Amino acid sequence: MSIEVGTAAPAFKLTDAHGKLISLADFKGKNVIVYFYPKDDTPGCTKQACGFRDNWSALEQKNVVVVGISADDAASHTKFAEKYQLPFILLSDPERKVMAAYGAYGEKMMYGKKVTGVIRSTVWVDPAGLVKKHWARVANAELHPAAVLAALAAP
Repeated sequence: MSIEVGTAAPAFKLTDAHGKLISLADFKGKNVIVYFYPKDDTPGCTKQACGFRDNWSALEQKNVVVVGISADDAASHTKFAEKYQLPFILLSDPERKVMAAYGAYGEKMMYGKKVTGVIRSTVWVDPAGLVKKHWARVANAELHPAAVLAALAAP
């Protein structure tokens, strides 16, 4: 599925690290950064998560909610969030249905081979629930949070 700027972001309901059901509608009226990542506590995913953590105060000042989504379970998310003091929500999508709806699961290149898996990507959902920006394939996980913050700061 393709995510188009200006269209309604696909609705979702997933559980967080504490087993609480979280939906996109819970954040109506706020900017939401939904980022999809392959696996908790792996090098690239950790750099990306820590980048959002390190920019947290600037994101909060802009009325932004950050939501990370992977297929990992609640126990993995809890351990990951505690280890790196992540202040944002991590959601579990074990069936990868939300990832597929956002174009974050499918065919990709890994070490020169085509594989099916999680595509590191990010969607900025505006306060009205519309897609404001879509980073379809994040090439540099470490630098990406700063790029998101720069986009949020742009007029």
